[in-house]
Amino acid sequence: MPTLQSSDSSSIHYRILGNGPRTAILVHGWMVSGAVWEEFVSELDLSKLRLVIPDQRGSGASTAVGGYSLEQYAQDIRAIADAEKLSRFTLIGHSMGGQIAQLVAATDSRVEGMVLLNSVPAAGLPLPPDAAGLFRTSGQDREKQKMILGLACKQLPEVSLQRLLDDAGKIPVACIQGAYDSWTRGGFAERLAQVACPTLVVATDDPFLPPAFLEQAVVSLIRGARLTHLPGPGHYPQVERPKDTAGIVQSFLADLAA
Repeated sequence: MPTLQSSDSSSIHYRILGNGPRTAILVHGWMVSGAVWEEFVSELDLSKLRLVIPDQRGSGASTAVGGYSLEQYAQDIRAIADAEKLSRFTLIGHSMGGQIAQLVAATDSRVEGMVLLNSVPAAGLPLPPDAAGLFRTSGQDREKQKMILGLACKQLPEVSLQRLLDDAGKIPVACIQGAYDSWTRGGFAERLAQVACPTLVVATDDPFLPPAFLEQAVVSLIRGARLTHLPGPGHYPQVERPKDTAGIVQSFLADLAA
């Protein structure tokens, strides 16, 4: 597993799978690590792809000395692209990872395409007080994290639920709180005018980020972006419906190549 030292001396680990001609960086969201992509990756044709799968700072095998701002997360992704000498790459971001992907695409001309799965908007997503209290204090609290996944997901298998909870439980409280503060605050919607790559926003029946909201808060702000709706799953389509999600992404990548 390659490792790089970030600009603030955090250690960022990432995996590389496949040797295909097109590189995609998978950017995971809050309360998980790069392991969230396991079911999804198993459904992809890796003969056509080279996947770079980071553990964001503070999650998985990566460490952090702090720095949970969106700008720092985006800098980590750019640093991985630098380390791998990528001249062009596609971003596939989920939830907060979609928010980070938007910021990278707005600031890095190497991004040739972007898929956003139930993405948090660039403007952020403030939660009602009760939900905010639950989310922000959920660090290393399995019951609270189980409650959050129960609220967010609609078709999550029990084995996947337990795997996500095991992963979430390893993330430090400071990371859960710092990252939560960053994605709820957002704050860079005006920079989306700089995004020049083809963009697909994937919406599901996510109770927190329904299709109409994503159309207004994400799609409408990115030039040429389009939305597709996958009915059935909740917030984690790459875990709840990995085969269907992989099919949507592979179709986008095929169009991009054409």
